[in-house]
Amino acid sequence: MDYGDSVQKVLLRKIQKAEQDLLQLKLDYCRFIFGLTHRSRVECDGRRYVVRSVDVDSMERLEDGSFSRPEITGVPADAPETAEAQNLGTGWILEEAAPRPTARS
Repeated sequence: MDYGDSVQKVLLRKIQKAEQDLLQLKLDYCRFIFGLTHRSRVECDGRRYVVRSVDVDSMERLEDGSFSRPEITGVPADAPETAEAQNLGTGWILEEAAPRPTARS
């Protein structure tokens, strides 16, 4: 193996690691900024859905440095687990979580 092949392999490993890290950071962004996970409940076009996947590649950098909402896929909340997921785009609204009870003193 010559030097060029060795350098190429090292660089490819580093690129793959950076891509994995970026993917994880975007998923973390979706979770903390949008409250979105693969089991979140959202509303879209007046119906409730359970999120099945989040397309972080659809997120675009905005002028202020933040990211746009990702496109998601989901199944109707009242559908069986085996229902086929539908593309919901970016027009979803996160369903409000039930308020947590406050601790009593």
